[in-house]
Amino acid sequence: MSALDFYAHVATRRDVLGAGAGAHPDRWEAALGRGFLDVPGDGLLRRDYGLVEINFAPDPRGRMSCFGFGIEIHRLLHDRSPSAVPVPLSRHYGEFAPRVPFGELQAAVSALGRTAELDDVSRDMHRYRVSGSGARIHVIVDPGPHGSDDPGPAGHRAGDVWSIDVW
Repeated sequence: MSALDFYAHVATRRDVLGAGAGAHPDRWEAALGRGFLDVPGDGLLRRDYGLVEINFAPDPRGRMSCFGFGIEIHRLLHDRSPSAVPVPLSRHYGEFAPRVPFGELQAAVSALGRTAELDDVSRDMHRYRVSGSGARIHVIVDPGPHGSDDPGPAGHRAGDVWSIDVW
């Protein structure tokens, strides 16, 4: 298994090591461990694992439940510390590179029987929707502040995946 397999799995299956939308914080902790930062506010909870960011809101019974999560690949470009990727993910998928070319992720998604179709376009970012799952893949179009294809000031490149969101 590789990090690319992980990203394709999230995009097509909408879960991280078995935890997904509807799962309670304890289920996410069982999957990813205790290396997180909780950020509460306005009745919601954002749990930050570095690469993985999860959003919780009270369910009808008042228990916190995941309503969406993101795989924040862009963070790996700046944070190469061991804590940037939860240990269970590293154990299962190996090393996580700081960049993921969209063409590689698109091919991996296709190999799992899904497509990534262009859903929204802006000057800096394109958004693709994964068929059958609804996950969104955000892809950098213009990383530079001046409209060039050169890496932007943060080191991002055109065609890199910025994030994968599941809502």
